Parts: sequence; C-alpha cells; structure tokens
Amino acid sequence: MKTIPVIVVQLVHIQGPLKGEIQEFSESTISVGRHPTCHMQFPKDLSIVSRKHAQIVREGNRFKLIDQSTNGTFVNGKRVKEAYLKNGDVLVFSEGGPKVSFLTKMMEPQHEIEDVPLPSPPKEPEVSMVEKPSMANAQPEQVLREQISIQKAQVPLIIQYGPTLRSFKELPVTIGRNPNCDFTLNHPAILDRHGEFFFTQNQYWVKDLTGQKLISINGQPVDEQAPLKPDNRLGLSPQGPNFRFLGEGRLAELEEPVPEEPMNASHEEEEEYPRGEHRDRNAKRGKSIFKKLLQR
Repeated sequence: MKTIPVIVVQLVHIQGPLKGEIQEFSESTISVGRHPTCHMQFPKDLSIVSRKHAQIVREGNRFKLIDQSTNGTFVNGKRVKEAYLKNGDVLVFSEGGPKVSFLTKMMEPQHEIEDVPLPSPPKEPEVSMVEKPSMANAQPEQVLREQISIQKAQVPLIIQYGPTLRSFKELPVTIGRNPNCDFTLNHPAILDRHGEFFFTQNQYWVKDLTGQKLISINGQPVDEQAPLKPDNRLGLSPQGPNFRFLGEGRLAELEEPVPEEPMNASHEEEEEYPRGEHRDRNAKRGKSIFKKLLQR
C-alpha cells in the first residue's frame, strides 16, 4: 500500500512586513491575506493586500496558486489568476506588495519497523605489542581533508540574498566578489574567492577558500570544509552576510534587526500614512533590479 508523501511548503519573505521570516506549512490548502483565519497573515493596515488574497492548494505532488484578490497576485513578475508553482518561484501579493519565495521539501513518512535482533559482530583477535593508529586522536577536519573530494554533481542550489534569488542546477558553485565567481557577492567582508558549495556523500558542503577561517556554521569557524545540515546558520564572515540552510540546497539570508532611529519631525509626518505603505515603498526600490534578474 502506497503512502502519500508529506510535503512541507516553505515561504521565504523577501520583501514586506515579514521580511526575513521563513514560514512552513503542511496543510493541503494555505490561505494568504489579512483575515485572522489566514495561514499566512499580513498586518491589518496593509490595505493593498486583500483580506482573503490568495490560496496555495495542493494537487497530488503539485501546488496551485489561486488568486482571490482585488489588486492581483504575481508569479515571477506576471499577474496570474491560477498558476502551478515550482521551487524558486517568486510570489508578489499586489503590485509593490509583500514578496515571498516558494519552496517545498518532501518529508519521508515514518514506518513502524519490527525489531529484529542482529547477530553479534565477530570479535577482533587481540594483538599484542602492536598499537593500532587511533582515529579518535585525529582532528575531524584532517579526516575530512583526506576523505572528501569535490566533483561535479547535478543537484540544485537556491540562494536568496537581499532582493535577488539565484538558482543553480550543478555544483560546485563558487562565491566571492570576483566577477568570475558563479555567485558574486558585493559585500565589504567578502573576498574575491571566498567560498564554495559542493555536494558529496548525499549532503551539501561549504568550503572556506579564504584561508582565514572566516566562514562559520552556528558560530563555529569552518576549518577548510564542513557539511551543512537543515537549520544551520551559515556566516560567511564575522561581519556577515548570514544565511540559514533550509535543506535540499536552499539558503535564505538572515538579516540582523536594524535599530530604530529617534523620532523627529519627518517621522511624525510619515506616521500620517499606514505603516504598511512605508514598507511597500522600500519593496518597490528593488523591484526593477529583481525583474532584470528573473529575465536572465
């Protein structure tokens, strides 16, 4: 008897009031809007988003977006009423409104397995006067250097950085400020050839090319290379940028909260408008740049 796979939808907020958040849903129908009953709920004062703006409906192993709004819903810059979604698609709820990246991950259903006693492993003969080399005393990084080789792999890699979303179909992928890198990062803390993502042993890895141990995972510096696990926090340098590894080759930027500026006269004038409109104007700034990236 076949079991229905569990597919989790991940919505990465790129622009809007929930920017930087990653929401996960396993429901067969995901509602989007300002209404309190919506799964993905936006603030009440964000009037450009309808109370019940759209739905994402699962059909088998596919997901369909259904627009129910007044101001429209856009997929990769095109306004749609209905559209089947794929990993990496960018959804915008109303022109200039909140922008999210659509991703999915499949969870293996858990089955009950009968406990079967395993035969005891044969005992190794005792060897006297000869001391076996102990791998326990070896540094893990040294073992990794000996065992891991970087080869081409046909696996996806999706990186969300600011208003950009880059998708790769083959690894390894190099990152750095040099234009010859596969993914160019214009950040003051990033070196010309900074790091590399590759895939081996059925998992994703990151390699530090700086020679300065600038790359870290969960705050621990990477000594040359290390595997990435879901929900790992990947720091490319102590000054950022920082990412969260979502699993299955997906990286989403984590932004540190920006301290609020003191209230002044100009701020008081701006308060006459709904707070959501300020966020929308900021989202519009990256709109033209993001459209050009999607057309590549």
